Amino acid sequence: MLGFNLSVLLFAVCSLNKCSGAFINSCRYPPSQWCDSRDTAAECGVLEQCTKFNETKPNADPVKLSLYYESLCPGCRGFLVAQLVPTFIMLSDIMNVELVPYGNAQEKEDQGKYTFICQHGENECLGNMIETCILNMLGAKAVLVIFCMESGDDVLKAAQPCLQVYFPDTTWDSVMKCVKGDEGNKLMHENALKTNALKPPHEYVPWITINGEHTDDLQEKAMTSLFNLVCSLYKGEKPPACGQGLKKKTNSYCMN
Repeated sequence: MLGFNLSVLLFAVCSLNKCSGAFINSCRYPPSQWCDSRDTAAECGVLEQCTKFNETKPNADPVKLSLYYESLCPGCRGFLVAQLVPTFIMLSDIMNVELVPYGNAQEKEDQGKYTFICQHGENECLGNMIETCILNMLGAKAVLVIFCMESGDDVLKAAQPCLQVYFPDTTWDSVMKCVKGDEGNKLMHENALKTNALKPPHEYVPWITINGEHTDDLQEKAMTSLFNLVCSLYKGEKPPACGQGLKKKTNSYCMN
């Protein structure tokens, strides 16, 4: 039955695309076998229609990783620099990344505005706010700037040079306007709400969720080799990079 349905489908595709007599004569296989191999599909002129051979089209949802972290937490910095960004660069076609800078911070409301107390002091609150504003301005591209910041000796001093290296058209003044204004305050409050809504509640940072889920097993696998974890969880055809492997264990945490 499957072979019959495939034959009908490919015959319809051929008809819609006005297949020529030359095409029909050059194909030595019945329609039920056109997608059996790449060579057969190419010979019969249906390589594009046989989606399992079409590498340009996604064939599964990407793996979504959310990282809840603090800008000055050593364990967070180690994971982001050694695991997350290298993995994202190599596997960007099959994974999405969400960064939530807040971690073990606390917030207090005063007449509609929020003040924040951070685990590693005021500088960490400033680092969290800078990274939050850059994420809001640049979206996924902000990962490069944050990687640059977190891999530097001084996260705060690295912020402006890192932004200028990757996005010279984005002014530092625009970032600081967000940091010091109502927009940054609102964005950080949203990070607080998102972090406090985690189920189960986070106990430390870095706190990692995969496709919205956190378990001890997923956390351990992500910290040991995020690259291998993403490759194993992706349900579509694996990209060539998954055959290369990348393993750098990071196991430092900042407890809540």
